[in-house]
Amino acid sequence: MNRLATEKFTSLVLDREGEGKRALITGLRGFTGHYMAQELTSAGYRVFGTVLPGEPTGPDVFTVDLCDRDAVLRAVEQVQPDVVVHLAGIAFVAHSNAELIYRVNIVGTRNLLEALAGARHQPSSVLLASSANIYGHVDVPVIDESMTPAPFNDYGVSKLAMEHMAQLWSDKLPIIIARPFNYTGVGQDANFLLPKIVSHFRSGARDIELGNLNIARDFSDVRVVAKAYRRLLALSPPGQAYNVCSGRAYSLRGILDTMAGIAGYDIDVRVNPAFVRASDVPTLVGSNRKLASVIGEIEATPLEDTLRWMYQA
Repeated sequence: MNRLATEKFTSLVLDREGEGKRALITGLRGFTGHYMAQELTSAGYRVFGTVLPGEPTGPDVFTVDLCDRDAVLRAVEQVQPDVVVHLAGIAFVAHSNAELIYRVNIVGTRNLLEALAGARHQPSSVLLASSANIYGHVDVPVIDESMTPAPFNDYGVSKLAMEHMAQLWSDKLPIIIARPFNYTGVGQDANFLLPKIVSHFRSGARDIELGNLNIARDFSDVRVVAKAYRRLLALSPPGQAYNVCSGRAYSLRGILDTMAGIAGYDIDVRVNPAFVRASDVPTLVGSNRKLASVIGEIEATPLEDTLRWMYQA
């Protein structure tokens, strides 16, 4: 199929993808969940979601601790989803509770897959959000899906273990693995690097403590990531894993310069040795060629536009 024919086919599938269908998003109140819900709603899906106990609920929103097997079974039984986006999990790499990381990211995911496999109505797509952290600090120009995983922290190990565990359900469920690189946007917690930088400029802070300034990382806009996930649900064959990334490395020094231009002043940067990892490699960037070959090209949002959006929010 040539490029024009592929684009026409993609457009035809996406034009009617969500009509009369139900989508379940775990981690609905999380950073990505909000944007994922907007994407799926705009595509015609009726969106249901799970939130943690104590979080606000509403119509089509269920309080579910994914580590509670019975609660997960009840939610799936009520929703009977056509597509599933599994976002719930520990997302902060430096999270201090390793036991919770493994329990939520592995056992919680297993509970969900077990419930979906036993549901009366079988979903057509189940997207699991893994992470580019599974690759570790690979010193290569561009990381593609053929790289051998070598995670270096509990978060990365938990996500790789989740991927392996999910293979046990590959004959029962149409599972798709997404491996997002760094992404950001309005609503991301200030524990993460770019929101931390933006929040300092927004508040007019004159100085900031950071780690290694001589690094470059692949950053995407959360809205672009949500769009890619939606297209994967509609277009990807099961059993595949995809890098979700911009394919471009942005240097930390360049990001600080960009923010200085947006905010109209320079901030004094102090390097805190506690934030510097000896294992840091200078540049980490992903390849999105496999992703684009399936879902088509998605126009990337320039990082400067994303940073400006965050600053002005």
